[in-house]
Amino acid sequence: MIRHLVLFKLNDGVERDDPRVKEGVEAFRALEGKIEEIRFWELGWNLSDRPIAYDFAINSGFEDADALRRYVEHPAHQAGVGLWKEFATWVIADYAY
Repeated sequence: MIRHLVLFKLNDGVERDDPRVKEGVEAFRALEGKIEEIRFWELGWNLSDRPIAYDFAINSGFEDADALRRYVEHPAHQAGVGLWKEFATWVIADYAY
């Protein structure tokens, strides 16, 4: 299994209630059940107020590297990425477990 972690940082001046952010969250929330490669899917807003904390996270699981690649290339995933590019940056980590 491959764990795929993504941590998002909203750009300066962008707040959670921004309509673009709400649309981006819903786009990623809708991926579960839409992309068959997803084996585990959770996402949510960070609760920490520490300065080094990111704002939003996705924690997901895939059978193998090929399944993760198909997910990353899936049009629905790419559409969500396109939305998030407008208002955030992110880091990822993919590891076997």
